[in-house]
Amino acid sequence: MAKKSIASLQKGEGKAYTKVIKMVKSEKTGSYSFKEEIVTNEAVKDYFSK
Repeated sequence: MAKKSIASLQKGEGKAYTKVIKMVKSEKTGSYSFKEEIVTNEAVKDYFSK
């Protein structure tokens, strides 16, 4: 599924976007989960600085 979404982003205007994956720690259980989003190339640094 990930391959299909990434391949579709490489056509036309999709090159202006990046798929980012961030590891988030749960405060209740202490376990980690992954949060995936598709953001513009300019907003990548802002996404990780949160």
